[in-house]
Amino acid sequence: MDLVVVEPLKDKHCAECRRGPLTLHVLEFRRPICLDCADLAHLVYLPRGSAALTRRAREASSLCAVVVRFHRRRGRYERQGLLVEEAALARAESACLADADARARRRERDAARRAAEDVRFTAELCAEIRRLFPGCPAERAAGIAAHASVRGSGRVGRTAAGRSMEQEAVTAAVRASVRHLDTPYDALLMAGVSRHEARARVASAIDAVLASWCS
Repeated sequence: MDLVVVEPLKDKHCAECRRGPLTLHVLEFRRPICLDCADLAHLVYLPRGSAALTRRAREASSLCAVVVRFHRRRGRYERQGLLVEEAALARAESACLADADARARRRERDAARRAAEDVRFTAELCAEIRRLFPGCPAERAAGIAAHASVRGSGRVGRTAAGRSMEQEAVTAAVRASVRHLDTPYDALLMAGVSRHEARARVASAIDAVLASWCS
């Protein structure tokens, strides 16, 4: 069973040594006892917040106590933290820092791996664009591939079809680029033309560009 230390809401004085007001105390026979008299003054306070740190400090400390405070509105005592041995807390903090370093290194490795995957995928998409549209300028194909394949963008290159290099998805990426860069589509939207009407107006212009790139 846990030792319990109370963080009082009102001023309390130790029932044995009469010192106070107390910031923390133990209840013995419903009387407040200071940590010195309760032989807990050598412990240090670890506030709640880090589950890993709390778990490790508790495991490493041969003596510990749960700190609670009464919540008036909820009508119950709630855990605020732990009192643990200082050496145990130091060991727990060192272990958590080592974990944090390991997680940081793992994040760096994962980021590098994703970056390499993104470069490879973008190159593959660019090559597929050039295969389907050999007349598309190399720089333009590279720009389309880079734009369509941004991780987390939800663009066509990141759909399942896009990752599989399906012709319909690749063509959709190229059409989107032509729509925005080679037609007055954006200007029509700014002028208040509906998206469907604007698309209908520029469809023939898009088809003409794509036809020229197919030859």
